[in-house]
Amino acid sequence: MKLEQGQIWKKGDEYLRIVEWARLSIEYKRMKDPLTKEGTLHKVTKKEFCRLLKGAELVVLEKPAEKAPEDDGPEEQPLI
Repeated sequence: MKLEQGQIWKKGDEYLRIVEWARLSIEYKRMKDPLTKEGTLHKVTKKEFCRLLKGAELVVLEKPAEKAPEDDGPEEQPLI
């Protein structure tokens, strides 16, 4: 399992989002709804966080699709 900043994990009825990933510690936010981003901050060692994630699943939130630029057809060449 590779931990990265910004990941959201679901465990039971709550979500854990990694706020700050450091060499020896993890700061995470415990939330009821990942979309509101409201919750409490906690700081633990990586080992403690990995134990906390046991049985949790990684959540992938879909980003809105970007609009492709519209194609107006071939550009006209100026007549000289």
